[in-house]
Amino acid sequence: MSRNHSLLQAALVVFGAIFCLVYPLAIFWPSGWAWHDGPPAASQYFMMIVGVYATLGIFLILAARDPLASRSLIQFTIWSSVVHAAVMAVQSWGNPMHAGHLMGDVPALLLVAIVLGWLLYAAEHAPAAGAAAPAE
Repeated sequence: MSRNHSLLQAALVVFGAIFCLVYPLAIFWPSGWAWHDGPPAASQYFMMIVGVYATLGIFLILAARDPLASRSLIQFTIWSSVVHAAVMAVQSWGNPMHAGHLMGDVPALLLVAIVLGWLLYAAEHAPAAGAAAPAE
């Protein structure tokens, strides 16, 4: 197993756990994570997002067992994070009420996409254990 494979496994567990913690993040930093006034449970929309991300988080943690067998789930996480961040950035831009998202969930989702994308690529292109070094 390569170092990149192990790092991908760790990233899946860490990001999966964070995805399971969207609700507490909205309690501690509402301007960066919630799109409504009041407590997190006051918004049916937000609770739907919490449910979707908690489910994705659990599956990312499970994917850490064999990341390359879960390539499509990881790619979905990468690309849906980019799209979600882009939509939120457009909605936040120029809106003082939601400007905190440009410092909270928007960069967080882009970080998830970049880290998982890089680690997935690196794990897929790592030489197999015990493989001979390329001749020069």
